[in-house]
Amino acid sequence: MLRCRFFTLIILLLLAVESSATQTVPPAIPLKILNHRLSAEIAHTPTARSKGLMHRTQLDKNSGMLFIFPKTNIYSMWMLNTFIPLSVAFLDEKGVILNIADMSPHSLASHSSAQPAKYALEMNLGWFTEKNITTGVQVEGLEQAPQAE
Repeated sequence: MLRCRFFTLIILLLLAVESSATQTVPPAIPLKILNHRLSAEIAHTPTARSKGLMHRTQLDKNSGMLFIFPKTNIYSMWMLNTFIPLSVAFLDEKGVILNIADMSPHSLASHSSAQPAKYALEMNLGWFTEKNITTGVQVEGLEQAPQAE
């Protein structure tokens, strides 16, 4: 009887850990740039935007994070507590890439949008360059993104 209760407790603990891990993963939407498809986790709340990709040790090959800002403005990104080298593309309200910057892990250097931006898309370092994605290119699929809070 004691053994049965012990195994039940272990199973309940594992389910609780799995459930809490599932809840911390931000929602994601599919995006397309030129002929390249990617999955972008959504950071549309103040908490999600401030956390970003901090404390992660890896990012899947064609995955990134889309930051959605409440209004179009000049925004800056930095790499505090971020272990993964990243490239960030700043986008206008129509999804057109304004500029792309490469960012080093743990750097406090500020990387800003060249013009007022509505979105920032972070990908693994060099992802945009490898795909020949430059300023002026349109990001498709943003209509699926939620509104910023």
